[in-house]
Amino acid sequence: MEAGAFARGYTLPASWYTDAAVLAREQERIFRRMWQYVGRADQVATGGDHFVGRAGDVPVVVVRDKDGTLRSFVNVCRHRGAEVVQGEGHRETLQCHYHAWTYGLDGSLRAAPRSEREADFDKGELSLLPVAVGTWGPFVFVNPDPDASPLAEALRDLPDRVASTGVDVDSLRFHLRSDSVLEANWKVICENFLECYHCAVAHPGFSAVIDVSPDAYLLEVGETFSTQYGPVRERWTGDFDPQGEVERGQFHFLWPNVVVNIAPGRPNVSIGSIVPAGPERTARFLDYFVAADATDEWVGELLAFDEQVGREDRVLVESVQRGLRSRMVERGRLMPESEQLIADFEQKVAAALG
Repeated sequence: MEAGAFARGYTLPASWYTDAAVLAREQERIFRRMWQYVGRADQVATGGDHFVGRAGDVPVVVVRDKDGTLRSFVNVCRHRGAEVVQGEGHRETLQCHYHAWTYGLDGSLRAAPRSEREADFDKGELSLLPVAVGTWGPFVFVNPDPDASPLAEALRDLPDRVASTGVDVDSLRFHLRSDSVLEANWKVICENFLECYHCAVAHPGFSAVIDVSPDAYLLEVGETFSTQYGPVRERWTGDFDPQGEVERGQFHFLWPNVVVNIAPGRPNVSIGSIVPAGPERTARFLDYFVAADATDEWVGELLAFDEQVGREDRVLVESVQRGLRSRMVERGRLMPESEQLIADFEQKVAAALG
């Protein structure tokens, strides 16, 4: 894609949202090189605890070793490629369910049935492949590149910005995970998150609480993440009560696919990844954390508020995908002020793909 198209305010080509070859390049050049949120530190609190997740198309397992070290590996058996473990739980070893190849919590191959009958079988060459792992408070991130720069270099001052709202992430309690699958390319989902230009039209409930006018709803581009600031309306209406310690919403996007939401009201964070499941299909999840003393009534209001926005967004992104699939309009035209975060995101995609 020529650089001049960005300068003129045009989007990525429509074909980039439907082409399997483009997604394959994105997996290799973006998702296998960047930090992505996968789960919670309390899931691996003690030695032997583990859970599985995905970083793009790479299945990963996060484990706590017996010495307390947090580790992560590609969740692919070195024998024939089966996923070694499923779900989450507590295990003394990681044993593949296909042929019982057994790995230690440090990833080393401990046993392979009948290997003693094979000449030149070297268990030392067949450890699970390592994955970089890091934490921010209760949040666990992985990067398939084992030589990745530390997570802190990707987060920059994001933890400080979250703390500035009055939210202490370590004091929050996990409430639930919300999963969804959308019939749209992962970039469509990200771009929908990165603007509130559509909010007044498509999200009347959200807009009745949050002031989405261009002079009030602020956008900020950063090198590794972007931020949207949404103040509460002076005269808000609706079923969600935004009054509390958190006085305005913050909505962060950590490149390439992690969203961090803080709604106004009681201390809360929802965090999750947008994961491609195909050229025109995306799996995403949000883990909700709330103040330890937040009432069930308030948490229920928050979830209902978010669920309504999610239903409305599904209609939007799946409509966009159908339009892009037609390829009748090869490039869209962005609104440079209101959609500056999308422009930054698309430039990062284009730069990564070369």
